[in-house]
Amino acid sequence: MRIDVHQHIWTSGFVAALRARHIPPFLDGWTLHLDGEAPYQVNPADHDLGHRVAFNRHHGIDLALVSLSSPLGVEHLPPAEAWPLLDAYHDGALRLPGSFRAWASTCVSDIDPERTAKVLDAGFAGLQLPATALLGSADLARVAPLLDLLEERGLPLFVHPGPAPAAETPGWWAAVVPYVQQMHAAWYAFRAFGRPRHPRLRVCFTALAGLAPLHTERYIARGGENRGVVDPDAFLETSSYGHQAIDAITRAVGVEVVVLGSDAPYATPARTLLGEAAEQQISHTNPLRLLDMEGAVPR
Repeated sequence: MRIDVHQHIWTSGFVAALRARHIPPFLDGWTLHLDGEAPYQVNPADHDLGHRVAFNRHHGIDLALVSLSSPLGVEHLPPAEAWPLLDAYHDGALRLPGSFRAWASTCVSDIDPERTAKVLDAGFAGLQLPATALLGSADLARVAPLLDLLEERGLPLFVHPGPAPAAETPGWWAAVVPYVQQMHAAWYAFRAFGRPRHPRLRVCFTALAGLAPLHTERYIARGGENRGVVDPDAFLETSSYGHQAIDAITRAVGVEVVVLGSDAPYATPARTLLGEAAEQQISHTNPLRLLDMEGAVPR
């Protein structure tokens, strides 16, 4: 079973909830308006379910995990604004066909473990948080009740880039600069402040954690602790990277913690030149371990 742990689909209910708003984030037809960014024209085909099913079949994906688009900024909204959008996302995600599962999301402007627990108990694979809520010790302390919740239930955390306002930049800027910086910071913040409190939590960082593990030599040179220790429960997802970056990451941390993620519809599943055994590890064995689904089949 080939698993893609990172895709995005805007269901009709979530689209309607975005269109019901008149301040960012909102949709005007298919034009997306975000705070501090130029309007963006969304391609409706990117979120057409039939198109996505065909996309997954073409790429040999048997199970895809859908996540909320954290750069929209939904999780950072005040609770009264965030939860209607989150509820619409959750309701639509749970109605997707059996070849999909989904990451739950929650409001991070007002931490509510009880409400988040009810969402998780509806059948989500784990919880996604924006990296912008995990950038340092104070952030990790704020979200600790949510991470405690995941540990109690044996569910993983999925860390995704958050909002990155950038009106006067090229279209590629957010993905290449602030997203990468956010993931880099979240990786080291979790290592320094999150892992000591949450020793059993499985956590997956999108975009290879902004290539943060490649800075291990500098980390060691500047006095980093736990030198040379690989965290077997800190996974690195491949979205938007190819063989060169994936090969470098596996040399730094090993292939055992790298998992396949495409970030569809914005990119396609990565293929490496590491050989069939490594491909199996990255797209099958490791995702099953991340999700605690060894031996499972799609629901």
